[in-house]
Amino acid sequence: MYRKRWTVKALGMDLQYSGNGTGRCKPFKMICVFIPFMLLHESIAYESRIFMADTFQEHTTLEIDPYFDTTVPSNITGLAGETVQLACRVKNLGNRTVSWVRHRDIHLLTVGRYTYTSDQRFEVMYKIHPEEWILRIRYPQRKDTGIYECQISTTPPIGYPVYLTIIEPVTEITGGPDLFINKDSTINLTCYVRYAPEPPSTIIWSHNHQVINFDSPRGGISLVTEKGPVTSSRLLIQKAVERDSGLYTCSPNNTHPNSVRVHIVNEEHPAAMHHGRGDRIAATLLPVVLLLRMIF
Repeated sequence: MYRKRWTVKALGMDLQYSGNGTGRCKPFKMICVFIPFMLLHESIAYESRIFMADTFQEHTTLEIDPYFDTTVPSNITGLAGETVQLACRVKNLGNRTVSWVRHRDIHLLTVGRYTYTSDQRFEVMYKIHPEEWILRIRYPQRKDTGIYECQISTTPPIGYPVYLTIIEPVTEITGGPDLFINKDSTINLTCYVRYAPEPPSTIIWSHNHQVINFDSPRGGISLVTEKGPVTSSRLLIQKAVERDSGLYTCSPNNTHPNSVRVHIVNEEHPAAMHHGRGDRIAATLLPVVLLLRMIF
């Protein structure tokens, strides 16, 4: 009788079968284990590829959406009369538009590179690198204080608010507007600068509109300046004489000046010695007080 014989080769192993039922069958069990393993491996690889593709697609979608660079300052303090700029940095803008809106009256100020307000103090500027849309305000006033929002024309629109504070620094000279100083005594004038965004870099004193020369032959003139949240500048003039009378002006470089008028008087006329506005008011009210005390 014809004897069947076949051979299976897998993993470099020969599996032979003969018709009489004899043969080497142990390697066949390894094939039975290997085939499901291969199927499981292919299934895991397929799922992994699908997951990676979805993750990449989601990441790509997030990257193409526009967003604001939040490292740009959102609180700006400006000085009245000095040009101020509000910056808005946008990434991945694409074909969308950037606008500036004033919250106080929901007023559209700019769209793209065009200015829509009739207030010519407002102007938009664009910098390609690093994609900045700048709202420029010339001659700002205290009424310009408030929130300005940079908007991107997405659906719905997204915004980045910037808070602007416009302050008016104050320059004060203690004892003004008139000071009466004894002849041969020391003139002591103190100037304070308050509410400035930063201390003034220079403060110039002048006498009758002429800058004071600290190295003049007159001598005895000194200046002490202390910078801080409130900056003070003290002018000292020793041994005052009549020609030291006149208008003294304190002029910080970052705010308005202020002046005081100094009067040099002789010691033999003490009745004229009224230092500043407060003393003059007190001298005026003194007769009234004495009269009231006599009545009551």
